[in-house]
Amino acid sequence: MATVVEAGGVKIFIDPGVSYAPRRYGLPPHPLEIRRLEEIKERIYKELEDTDIVVITHYHYDHYLYRGEEAELYRGKVLLVKHPTRSINVSQRIRAHRLLKGNRVAELARQVIYLDGSTYRVDQGLEIRGSPPVPHGPDGTKLGYVVMVLVECCGYRFVHGSDVQGPISARAMEILQRWSPELVFISGPPTYFEGYKVDEESVAQGLRHLEELARAAREAVVADHHFARDLEYPSYLEDIRSRGGRVLSAAEFMGVEYEPFEALRRDLWRRSPEAADSDRAS
Repeated sequence: MATVVEAGGVKIFIDPGVSYAPRRYGLPPHPLEIRRLEEIKERIYKELEDTDIVVITHYHYDHYLYRGEEAELYRGKVLLVKHPTRSINVSQRIRAHRLLKGNRVAELARQVIYLDGSTYRVDQGLEIRGSPPVPHGPDGTKLGYVVMVLVECCGYRFVHGSDVQGPISARAMEILQRWSPELVFISGPPTYFEGYKVDEESVAQGLRHLEELARAAREAVVADHHFARDLEYPSYLEDIRSRGGRVLSAAEFMGVEYEPFEALRRDLWRRSPEAADSDRAS
């Protein structure tokens, strides 16, 4: 979900983080995943050099840079962040404190503003709006809350819907509909967890809401992240498109190769058994 937005001469970086699942199909990350992660991390570092505003929608490690040596990357930036103590679960509260206080990011940044339900006006032509905290998936989830982000410039509206998973929550859906954006980048439903970590009705609701957004989209909905962890992800996109929904993967939107490494992890290890043997030996 790491996303760079350039608007009105201002560079905004939303959720500058990258990570991989520590286990999938009972397997650790493949060396190809590790190599690609390091490449993307370097790209994030480079993009941050001339970034003006950094937005952190919540405190899961794949959505922000959190290691102590990375704190300098926040120096001099305006930080718009999820509130570190309100509408937040225990693990994220600890992580927020570690980032802002323990790593001194609050001191290094030019300004730290809590984005929950507020608006940051850069100038008359550009504003960044945060939604009230919405569930990280279904209502009542133990994963806590996230803040969705609306960037509006010169009458154009872009929305970043981090980890709302569809959205599943009707509250998140109502906000998205009210904002009426031209372009949406959103975490699609976690279909790979259906009936396991997320109940079937929640996943079905996430799919219904995503299709509603895609059918109503002025330009497009880019649905990725949790959604792309399912091997059947492309068929879900085609299904929505077949009924008139304007929906794309992030790879399609950017015009790059589709590389769902986590979903393919079993196949990656199967094709490289020598890497698996090396991992066990270590």
